[in-house]
Amino acid sequence: MTTSRHPVPRLHRWYARRRAAVTMLTGLLALGSLAAIPGAAARPGHDGHDPRPTIVLVHGAWADASSWAGVVRRLQAEGYPVVAPANPLRSLASDSAYLATFLETVDGPTVLVGHSYGAAVATNAAVGNPDVRALVFVNGSVPARGETVAELAGPDSALSVPDPTTIFDFAPSTLPPEPGTDVYLKPSTFLRSFATGLRNADAEVLSATQRPITFGALNEPSAEPAWRSVPSWYLVGTKDRVIPRSAQEAMARKAGSSVTRYDAGHLGPVTHPAQVARVITAAVRATR
Repeated sequence: MTTSRHPVPRLHRWYARRRAAVTMLTGLLALGSLAAIPGAAARPGHDGHDPRPTIVLVHGAWADASSWAGVVRRLQAEGYPVVAPANPLRSLASDSAYLATFLETVDGPTVLVGHSYGAAVATNAAVGNPDVRALVFVNGSVPARGETVAELAGPDSALSVPDPTTIFDFAPSTLPPEPGTDVYLKPSTFLRSFATGLRNADAEVLSATQRPITFGALNEPSAEPAWRSVPSWYLVGTKDRVIPRSAQEAMARKAGSSVTRYDAGHLGPVTHPAQVARVITAAVRATR
């Protein structure tokens, strides 16, 4: 039988780990007690009484939450609480359900902002949530019930081509693609049509790190959208090649949105964060 020559150090480490676990448990219990106190988690507003809304930013396909970085910095500098959750990009219904669940964790009023496909997710997720005071669509895909993201881009989109294999890569590569097939933009498509307005070196990095969306998500009919009952703002990118200006204008009219136009391509939140932030804060002021 083998015995340790150093039982005391081992015993000391065991007690240290136990103390750390007790400390963590105590902290969690304290958080639970704090949550039970009415108003304990409320955020003070700039006037000391009415809390500012939390701004929730939802990214689109072939991107991630880091695409909002410039917008986040500007909103935080103005004192707004901001969160940019990950959009799963798996299906419109499940992505919207995930976002709806995430919104339940946010205290107080919210302004929900969606870029591109993220706009479709946002307007589906906000249905029935009284804390969502405004919707902001940035180069957004804004469906009515039964419409799909793919069809809303319209025939003039750079992504509307007779042979999808010339602009997309599929994983798995078996054709035709199934609902669960991941869809990537080919580097040439990403650089020429998706990431216009960026330096080529920056666009190449984004292309290499793009997150895929499923084929099914792009072609899944929308449920009833929240824009029918929630006021909305729409920022139209006049140089967008993915969702052309004409398609964006038509969706903004359909949703009854307050419209602002800016000289941006599809990745407006990356190339023009100050203008995006201004529209968001305008929506906040109009709905306070």
